[in-house]
Amino acid sequence: PFWCMQNLSRRGGAATRGGSDERSTDPGDTFFGRAEEEGRDGPRSGSAHRSSRLHRHFHRFHRTNRRDFEDDFEDDGERRRGAAVVVSSGMMLSSAMNANGQTGQRALVALALLFTVILYVGRSSGRIESMSAFRYEAAKAVAKPADRTKSHVLVTGGAGFIGSHGTLKLIEEGHVVTIIDNLSRGNEGALRALKREISRQGKSKRSLRVIHGDLGDVNVLNAAFDTSPKLDKVIHFAAVAYVGESMADPNKYYKNVTSNTATLLQAMDRFNVNELIYSSTCATYGNPEVLPITEKTPTVPINPYGKSKLFAEEAIRDYAFANPEFRAVILRYFNVFGSDPKGRLGEYPRPELRKHGRISGACFDAALGNIEHLLVMGTNHATRDGTCVRDFIHVTDLIDVHVLAMEKGTTNPPSLYNIGTGRGVSVKEFVEACKKVTKMPIKIVEQKEARPGDYAEVYANVDKIEKELGWKARYLDIEESLGHAWKWRKKHRNGY
Repeated sequence: PFWCMQNLSRRGGAATRGGSDERSTDPGDTFFGRAEEEGRDGPRSGSAHRSSRLHRHFHRFHRTNRRDFEDDFEDDGERRRGAAVVVSSGMMLSSAMNANGQTGQRALVALALLFTVILYVGRSSGRIESMSAFRYEAAKAVAKPADRTKSHVLVTGGAGFIGSHGTLKLIEEGHVVTIIDNLSRGNEGALRALKREISRQGKSKRSLRVIHGDLGDVNVLNAAFDTSPKLDKVIHFAAVAYVGESMADPNKYYKNVTSNTATLLQAMDRFNVNELIYSSTCATYGNPEVLPITEKTPTVPINPYGKSKLFAEEAIRDYAFANPEFRAVILRYFNVFGSDPKGRLGEYPRPELRKHGRISGACFDAALGNIEHLLVMGTNHATRDGTCVRDFIHVTDLIDVHVLAMEKGTTNPPSLYNIGTGRGVSVKEFVEACKKVTKMPIKIVEQKEARPGDYAEVYANVDKIEKELGWKARYLDIEESLGHAWKWRKKHRNGY
C-alpha cells in the first residue's frame, strides 16, 4: 500500500508541490491551502471537482483531529510521532486525490491509509486510554463555587491515597479542586473514581481539574496556577513517604519533599496565593524521651523522611516570616490507615512499592494470597510486646482535620497541630485485629531486627487541636477502621 501511495504521489507531481497559505502556520493547513485554492479557481468538472471537495473535507478532518491525536499520546515523543503519521498520511492522500490515476487506485490508497492509521492507533490505545482523560486539563477552567464562601483549592498529590480522599471531601463540601499529580505514587483509578462520584452527585464536571505533571516542574506549576477562577488555597499532600526507602535513597526525599515544597512556595508567591495547609509527619520527632508527643516535643528526626519534612516546615515558616500576608497550618500526623466508609475510595499501592507500604496493606496482601506471609519487622523494642507502637489515625478523620484547618486554622506564623487519636497500638495488636477483620489465615513471620530508621513508640497528645479547633478523632476502634479498608480492598483485589 505504501509503494502504491508513493507511486501515485510521484505521478501527481506538480499538483502536490509548492504553494502555501499565508493565513495558516499549521503544516497541514499550509499543505492543503493550495489544493483548496486550485479547487475554487480552477476547472470545476469531473475528477478535479470531486478531488477539490475531498480536499476540503479532509482538510477540516485533519485540522480538527490532528490536535486530538496529539492530546492523546502519553509523552512528547509520542505526540510528535502521532502528528507525523497524520500529517504524512494526509500528504499522501492529497497526492493521490490530485493524481490522474483511476478511481479504483484512489480508493485503494484511501483504504490503505485508513488501515495504517487504525493499526497505529490500536497499538497505542493502551497508553491513550491510560492518560488521555487527565493529562491535558491545564487549559481548562474549573467552575466557580456556587457558594461564595467556598474556595478553589489546589491539591498536590490528589491521586494518592490521602489526597484522593481529601479531594472527595472538598468537592462534597462545595469547593472546586485542581489536582497536580505525576502518578509516581498516585493511582489513576482514584481519579476515575472521583469523576464518577462527581457525576453521581450531580455536580458539575468542572468541579475538578487534573494536571498530570511533576511538582518540581515550574511549567506545570504555572499551568496550574494560571487559571480562572483564581486559586485561593493550597493543600500540599504530595510526597514520597516511606521510611525504609528514605534510608536507601535520601536524595530522592530531599528533592521530592523539601525542594518541591520550596518550588511550590515560589509559585504561590508568583501568583499571590497566600494560604497553605501542609501535610507533615510525626517522623519529625524521632524517638521521643517522653510520651505522649506534644507540639512542644523536641524534633530530632532519625531518618531522611522525617528530616526532609522538618526542613520543608522550616521553609514554610521562613517564607511566612518574609511575607506577612501569607498564612499556613502545619499538620503533623501519625499513622494513617482505613478508607472511605462508603467504599468509594481505597488504598492500592503498586506491587513494586508493597515492601515499603503500610502494615494494613501488607496484612491485606497476605490475606488475599498476594504475598506468602506477613513480615513483622522489629520484635525486640522496649515496648509492651516488643513490637513498634503507633498511633493509627483513620484517613477520614485526617481529612476532616484538613478541611477544618483550611477554614479556620491558618495563621502567620504558621500554626502547628499533631493529628492522631492519642492512643498507642502495637504492631502485634494491629495484626491480630487484621486477622479478625479479614477472617483469613495469615501466616506471620517475625524478624527481630527492626526496619532501618524506625522508632520504637510514638503516639500523640491531641489536646491542642481539640482546644483550639474543636476536633477529635471519631474512629477509635481499630477493627472498625480496618473493616472499612478491607471492604474496599476485598472488592478491588487488583486495585481500581
